[in-house]
Amino acid sequence: MARSFGGNEIQGNTKRVVGTYGYMSPEYAIDGIFSIKSDVFSFGVLVLEIVNGKRNRGFFHQDHKHNLLGHAWKLYKEERSFELINDSLKDTCNLSEVLRVIHVGLLCVQQAPEDRPTMSTVVLMLSSNIALPDPKEPGFFTERKLFDHESSSSKVDTCSANEITITLLTAR
Repeated sequence: MARSFGGNEIQGNTKRVVGTYGYMSPEYAIDGIFSIKSDVFSFGVLVLEIVNGKRNRGFFHQDHKHNLLGHAWKLYKEERSFELINDSLKDTCNLSEVLRVIHVGLLCVQQAPEDRPTMSTVVLMLSSNIALPDPKEPGFFTERKLFDHESSSSKVDTCSANEITITLLTAR
């Protein structure tokens, strides 16, 4: 979500929330409040999706019912963030750089907007070796109940793998 502010405004409110759930900041999706930190949240979601190769919405892990943000947070708290990295990146990436990107992504998706960095700070964090603060719990850190035990005895046996094709276009 992007929206212009007038003058010295740094926050606004709307009665009609539009956007894609899973990318909208909690304060915007729930209360219609947007700020300069709303886009930071969305950026953090995208960063974690790129590193993992899976979308936040519809994310499924066989060991728990967290969304992608919850999964990344769980791995971070257990000092296993490297497990978030997509297998196709593991052999070709600089591990310390990708772990830093995950850390910055988690800082961007913190629940409270005042805890999130500004985009200029995100750029600084990604382009330098400044010390990073510990992130706090992300927004929408949830465990989903896929099925109500009383209404269904079905199990989810399948999940999908997202694949991506990148095409580079060059001029003639």
